[in-house]
Amino acid sequence: MKNLLPNKEREAESKRNRQFAVRLNVFFFSAFTIFCLIIIRLAILQFVESPTLTEQETSISVKEVPLPPMRGTIYDASGQKIAYSTPAQSLYITLLKDYSQQSGNYEEALKIAEGLVKVFNTYGDPNGEHLTVSDVIKAMDVDYRKYSGYVPRRIKMDLTEKEIAHFMERKDDYPGIEVVEDNVRHYDPAGVAVQTVGYIRKFKGTMSLDKYKALAVNSLDDPSLQYSEMEDVGFDGLEFMYQDDLRGRNGFKTIPVNPKNMADGLAEVTPPEKGHDLWMTIHKGIQLRAEQAILDQLHYLQNTKISGEYHKNATTGFAVAMEVKTGNIMAMASMPDYDPNIWRAGSISAEDYEAIKNIYLNGTIRSFPSGQEGQHPESVVLMGSTIKPLSVLIGLNEGFFTTSSTYQDRGIAYFGKEGHETSVRNSSNHVYGTMDPARAIEKSSNVFMVDMVGKKLYTKYGSQGIDVWDKYMKSFGLGVSTEVGLPYEYLGFREYVRKESGSAQAALVYGSFGQQGKYTTLQLAQYVATIANNGKRIKPQLVSKITDNQGNIVKTFKPEVLNEVKFDKAYWEEVKRGMKSSVQGFEGFPYDYVRKTGTSQQVVGHTIVDNGVFIAYAPADNPVLAVAVVIPEGGFGAYSAAPVARKIFDAYDEVYGLSGKPKE
Repeated sequence: MKNLLPNKEREAESKRNRQFAVRLNVFFFSAFTIFCLIIIRLAILQFVESPTLTEQETSISVKEVPLPPMRGTIYDASGQKIAYSTPAQSLYITLLKDYSQQSGNYEEALKIAEGLVKVFNTYGDPNGEHLTVSDVIKAMDVDYRKYSGYVPRRIKMDLTEKEIAHFMERKDDYPGIEVVEDNVRHYDPAGVAVQTVGYIRKFKGTMSLDKYKALAVNSLDDPSLQYSEMEDVGFDGLEFMYQDDLRGRNGFKTIPVNPKNMADGLAEVTPPEKGHDLWMTIHKGIQLRAEQAILDQLHYLQNTKISGEYHKNATTGFAVAMEVKTGNIMAMASMPDYDPNIWRAGSISAEDYEAIKNIYLNGTIRSFPSGQEGQHPESVVLMGSTIKPLSVLIGLNEGFFTTSSTYQDRGIAYFGKEGHETSVRNSSNHVYGTMDPARAIEKSSNVFMVDMVGKKLYTKYGSQGIDVWDKYMKSFGLGVSTEVGLPYEYLGFREYVRKESGSAQAALVYGSFGQQGKYTTLQLAQYVATIANNGKRIKPQLVSKITDNQGNIVKTFKPEVLNEVKFDKAYWEEVKRGMKSSVQGFEGFPYDYVRKTGTSQQVVGHTIVDNGVFIAYAPADNPVLAVAVVIPEGGFGAYSAAPVARKIFDAYDEVYGLSGKPKE
């Protein structure tokens, strides 16, 4: 058939056959070449590059950066927010390359910082924080002193809407930059129990505390509970005490990381869980009244002549109001105080710290200097005559005298070895004559306490009398923890144990009228509440309940008796009958109340100073509220500390009612 085709057609077909053969040969040759190349490449991968690729494969990983949860809110007893967190838009940068000064990219980092500062100056709040290029470079941490390479760095908090819009619209112009919803801690600007509430700091800066040091060394198994270096954590007060409840649970930003430990790819976000909320027993209205009462009294003492002198060194004051039956703390005032919002970013400037270093600690539970020049008492002072109700109780219980015994007060008592006696006198050299135990308390007789308690304890027990005295003190909460739970609680300074007066007898003698023990204002409040409760020592409560972010109750706190001192009922009645000394500021008080003033004298800087101390509870027959007030260098407690207590009783009466019905 083919032979019948014209010659031209046969030539064309022959040409096509030759071209097809060439193409087929090229195809097979190319396939063979490619196959050979693949074999060679696989061999290279297997035998030459395999170790390198294996190392890279193990280096490529996914990092989980914790996203701190929003911290729970702290409410007062009336439901007002005292400490709370709000969402705020912050600018973060994730370093996509090495910008360290040794890398050669540092100039690029400076340009990024300059560009950011220009945006902040153009669109930022003119009344807000003004960042410099140096500030931004420091925040970027280009030398990795604070963060690993993949960890986002916060450049600025509280972005304005214009700043947010600028960065969101120009994401491509700012590699590694992102706007993130952050949490900012706020505190009531009125300053409500600021030292009790406490403050926050960055986790990285809390390694002085055992709790956080342990967390930094031993990571928790649950990743949602692990801490990041720049997370805000409680450092004092309730913020620290209830850190685990307030914190909540982490969210996560899952970031692909390349072998150079730099971010490589898009992150996935798992949102955090908000922390639980605290409901304090402290009532804002009562607390603020207590704080103002102290400030007013300090001003009065400094500017009014009392017994011919001004009390210019009365610069601090402390007060605690505690419900007798529940232990609920209604007010805990350590004055002067400060604005805790200076801690809102989790750190504080050197200038701010210098301004608050002598007032940011809680003087109602801790002992620290007043900050004045020269020598002055600390926030914890000797009890003075406020110990005398307990001294009488000890004397009655030990059988040294009865409720009907009488004593002839001659204004002076002696103790010590014959021929080398030491004398003790009543305040202002008063001579009170015949008295029973109740009158000894009312008139605040030092010599009764010396002759009828201190000396008799030594006669009965010898040097072991100190241990007996110590046991009584601790049973009333003096020299032991109140169990309030706040961090750094000071247990008091028991001078009688150290026999600093020279002998066991001297320690017991001076201790009997309040010159051998320094205790906190909270301890004094618990002590007077124990008297009001006829020996039941109640645990102070600062939180009534904990709720979740839906308002469901997680935990409630009920009254707790720590221990009970069992004395004859007549002893309690005798002591309370004597706690009725005249005080300033209670004129017209509508309730019968039980009280004891104290003027603790101590030598500070070779000078004798008088500290005002006052304890009381009301009403007398049905105790509701116990109050303790301490005014270092305030003079006699009857006129320096007592007026503060009266205002606190009035404030409580208006809100809750000392009779059970609010006066308001």
